[in-house]
Order: sequence, then C-alpha cells, then structure tokens
Amino acid sequence: MRFRPAVEADLDRLLGCVVDESISWAHPDRLLSFLESGNYRYDRIWLAESEDDGEILARAVWWSFPDSAKPLAMDCLYVHPSVPDRIALAAELLRRAHAGFGESPAYHVFVGNGWRDDPRAAAAIAWRWEAAGRAGLTEELERLRYAWTAEEAVPEPSERLTFRGDDDDEVFVAAFVRVAEGTLDFHTREALATMDPVAQAREDVREYRSMPGDRSWWRLAYTEDGDLAGVALPSANNSGPVVGYLGVVPEHRGHGYVDDLLAEITRTHAERGVQRITADTDTGNVPMARAFERAGYRNFAIRLVLSAKPAQP
Repeated sequence: MRFRPAVEADLDRLLGCVVDESISWAHPDRLLSFLESGNYRYDRIWLAESEDDGEILARAVWWSFPDSAKPLAMDCLYVHPSVPDRIALAAELLRRAHAGFGESPAYHVFVGNGWRDDPRAAAAIAWRWEAAGRAGLTEELERLRYAWTAEEAVPEPSERLTFRGDDDDEVFVAAFVRVAEGTLDFHTREALATMDPVAQAREDVREYRSMPGDRSWWRLAYTEDGDLAGVALPSANNSGPVVGYLGVVPEHRGHGYVDDLLAEITRTHAERGVQRITADTDTGNVPMARAFERAGYRNFAIRLVLSAKPAQP
C-alpha cells in the first residue's frame, strides 16, 4: 500500500471515488469547484493506493480557506467497499496525512437530525468515527445547525444597545478576550486551556477575517452608559451568510443581550436581501440554542466534530 498526497494527474481517479452514503462528502462537482476556488488543494488530499495497479483504495479530503496556511477540517473520508478492514486502512491514511501536515485537523461530519435512528447513516458514521479515533481524533462534539429564512420577521433595531464598527482589529481582539471569559463554547474553552487568551483571541479574529464575509459588517455593542456589552459579527462561508460570532461580556450577562446581538446580525444580513442565514452552536450551549429558537431560527441538521486533544504546554 502506498500513502501519499494527491497530484493534479490523479484528478480523474479522484472523481471516481464515489461515496453513496447519506453523510457529507466531497462529491465530484464539489471537488472540482473547490479545487478551482482553492478551498481544496491536491497536497491536502491524501490517497492510499494499491501497490499492484495504483487503484485508489482510500481517500481523505481536507478543506481550508483559499489563503489558509494549513488545512482546517477534513471534509470526506472514503474507503473502497472491497477493502476488508476499512477502519484500519482509514486510520493509517489519517495518521500518514497528519504526520505530513504536522497537525491533526478536526473531522466535520454533517448529518440529519435523528441520524442515530437511521441504520444506514449510523453505519456510515460508525467506521469513520472509529478510524478517526484511532488516528488521534478522540474529542467528540455535537453541534446543532440552525437556519433563519426570509419567511420570518426581520428584527427591529435594539432599543437597549448601540452598535458601532471599528477598523482596528485589536479592538475586536480585546472584546473577544472579554467575551471568552466563562464561555460555554467548547472549542474556545479547549483553546484557552493551552493558549494565552490574547493569542487565542487573535487567532479567532484572523480566522473570521479570512472568511468570505465583509469585515465592515463587524459590530461592537454598547450600553446606554457606553460600556461594552458584547460583539456581533455577521459573516459568510462558502455556503452563504452565517451568524459568525456573538457573545456578551461577563459583567453584562443575565440581561438577555444575546437576543439583541443575534437580532443585529440577522437584521444586518436581512437588509442586504439575504434569504437564508445559518448558524451552529454546541449541544451543551443551551442558552445559545434557546436564543436561536426565540429569534426564529430552526434546527435543521447536526454537525459532528471529531478532534484531537490539544497538546499540553
């Protein structure tokens, strides 16, 4: 068995790796489109191929923003049905790719609600889950996916908070640091276990700057007394407008400002004629989930995230 990153000459064979299971995967149209846009790159697609005839027996595809210096998430894990031990081959492919990357990007799997009760979906996820775990992706997170559509009423501007932009990224870094205190967001808490809060906030700001959303949409929220109450970042990804980031600083929690922040994001998108806005939150972040539901967002799917434990300093 040979393990290696793909090259352009592999394209026709990559397109022949057909995944017919009801989970997220890099179908041919997406593969071609994202290779063209730079969200996929050949050196971030890894193959396991037969020594005898060069047949692709396994393929893993990682996604990133076009200008990202590293792969950010695995989109697709495929093993040919003829392979007797799909888990072992997939795990070895991931280990080789992680070694090549110098890190272990998370695996994101998009599934429908109730996927555990769907035998086909559950089976498709089970062997991938096991393979990812053997390759070091042992942290398991389930996120609720929400969507607002233009059929819902557009929120009115807040009567309690004033929203202002700021061209200085460091102002948002400082706000992110404050919002991160006591956060219920899993990945922020995980990052803060091994990173300085300012470094973690700068990394988040860089990530949001790299998204397709317009930087000019970002807003800081202030109380009538001029205190910073929170942050509201409308944004966008490859699929369209999203609720990028929102959070309330600790000293102003408990007043329902999360509703004002979410309404500002929703209204900002809606005033541009957006028909659909998506958002995710961890299943453990019950206050955020309830805020989405109060704002007319509907839970339409689940995102499973398998990731490596952060290295201890």
